[in-house]
Amino acid sequence: MLDGVSLDQLRTFIAVAEEGNFSAAGRRLRRAQSVVSQTLANLEGQIGVKLFERSRRGTTLTEQGHALLARARAVASEVDHFKARAKGLASGLETELSLVVDAMFPVAVLASAVAAFQVKFPAIPLRLYVDMWEAVADPVLDRRCAIGLMGSLSPVPPQFSLERVLTVSAIKVVSPQHPLATHRGPIPMSVLVEHIQLVHADHSNAWRAGRLGLLSPRIWRLCDLAAKHHFLRAGFGFGILPLHMVEADLASGALVEILVEDDPPKGHVIPMSAVYLTDSPLGPAGRWFIDRLKEDATPRINSNASESAIDLVREIVPGGDLAKGPRGFSAFAPAPITPAWTPSE
Repeated sequence: MLDGVSLDQLRTFIAVAEEGNFSAAGRRLRRAQSVVSQTLANLEGQIGVKLFERSRRGTTLTEQGHALLARARAVASEVDHFKARAKGLASGLETELSLVVDAMFPVAVLASAVAAFQVKFPAIPLRLYVDMWEAVADPVLDRRCAIGLMGSLSPVPPQFSLERVLTVSAIKVVSPQHPLATHRGPIPMSVLVEHIQLVHADHSNAWRAGRLGLLSPRIWRLCDLAAKHHFLRAGFGFGILPLHMVEADLASGALVEILVEDDPPKGHVIPMSAVYLTDSPLGPAGRWFIDRLKEDATPRINSNASESAIDLVREIVPGGDLAKGPRGFSAFAPAPITPAWTPSE
């Protein structure tokens, strides 16, 4: 008899439990009260369990009814997800959205787009990786991820289509207890080379970080951006971090910004782009997600962007004229410019 239990019976059970009586459940289901009552009686007979106590004041769940209500809701929800997934597949929706994100990418923008994606496409699961610099390209090139959110990459692999999303400002910082913190004005390179530079380099490209754009021969390589952040606060050396990641530290005095001779007049700028394989066009969900990222990178985004993409996982190129957004990163407008800095750390 249990094999004959129907989804309609479970939805009727849920409606009566939530509405508190047969009349209200009938109005919700657009059925006569007698039909609702008979459907529920049939369900109780099939499963051999009394679900409700009936009285003139209404219906109340029995202890057994309470125990089965959660399971009934779970079954109904799974069926709804099944139907939504089937409908999506029939219309060309992806079975999964897979992303690889540069650790420097502002988490406020990413989290906002992910939250909206969950509402828009509740049946599509998300798979998210975090990497750094050139390593972000690899999961896209080998088709493990459909989309990469990455900083400058020169030259851009010919297999990629690229769309600008935002830019990130990066600054050099040290602990206020560090000797460089007391230096007045831009620091000469002859002084900088005497101190340890903390460099973020993942396992796959550590050798590149050892050759490109370093400011001191004394190097500590860290394969974790959060560790680099903590080491800088501890005074172990100087290094470059995204402004949005250290804004709170600058305000509290936990870190101080330092300037170095020959720094670009407008500071370091890291363009961030969405990339995907040209021969694997994005599906509707991927296309929507990139468009939402661009939208959330505008000045309307919440200005509390004090973390980077790597923190979201732990919880879960040429630029353009910049429409200023939250401090430390900017939304992209279409006019091209030349990047102020080729990242290497």
